[in-house]
Amino acid sequence: MLKDITVGQYLPGDSFLHRLNPRTKIVVTTLLMVAIFLIVDGPGLVGLGLLLGLIYVLSGLPGLMLLKGLRPLVLILIIALPLQILFTPGEVLYYLGPFMVTREGIYQASLLTYRLAALIMLTSFLTLTTSPVALTDGLERILKPLEKIRVPAHELALMSTIALRFIPIFAEEAEKIMKAQKARGADFDSGNLLVRVRNLVSILVPLLISAFRRADELAMAMEARCYRGGDNRTRLNLWRMRLPDYLTLILGVGVLTYALLGRIY
Repeated sequence: MLKDITVGQYLPGDSFLHRLNPRTKIVVTTLLMVAIFLIVDGPGLVGLGLLLGLIYVLSGLPGLMLLKGLRPLVLILIIALPLQILFTPGEVLYYLGPFMVTREGIYQASLLTYRLAALIMLTSFLTLTTSPVALTDGLERILKPLEKIRVPAHELALMSTIALRFIPIFAEEAEKIMKAQKARGADFDSGNLLVRVRNLVSILVPLLISAFRRADELAMAMEARCYRGGDNRTRLNLWRMRLPDYLTLILGVGVLTYALLGRIY
């Protein structure tokens, strides 16, 4: 399941989304993420789903890859959905022992599933269609005005990009460690929740050691190449805003405006 994580991966291509300015994709993705948590009405949720479908078509990404990317969501939902269904007050549909299943609980559980899936898909669209270099350049250009108040824009952009790109690497590393521990007789599938959490320690410790080792290797590689960011850094590609970028920004602002008006009225 861990190897199916799509957030942080990059898939080269020549689709509409691949050609967009990285700043446009970052800003619109942020606007849509905010809108996901604001929209609660049926027409808005349906429209948001249609918009995600349109983004998928424009991305040129394989659908099977996106579906696999939703698999890690299952574990979160197994824990969160029962809590939403059983502990949300409202109109009681039926009793399940000492607990009550309410109409509002089922609605909130469905809304939670929808929002989490939409968030993962949006983040996957961003990283799968934007190269690490372009993502760093886009974040740095967006944060550039903050340098006037001594905010290190380049360093923040670089750290954010590295952290995002390390997600699939650590997921793959955790999968390898888990298989190695199973080969040595470790059991991660049986026992109660407390036992399973305790067994995860045998994965977390080597994973943390691997994370520190990779971070040290990356730092040494950057130092060996005399990497220096900031104002004197040159760029291979100079991204410019074009008509599709402006139209996409207008669409993102429109969706967020609809979500805010729906909340207010």
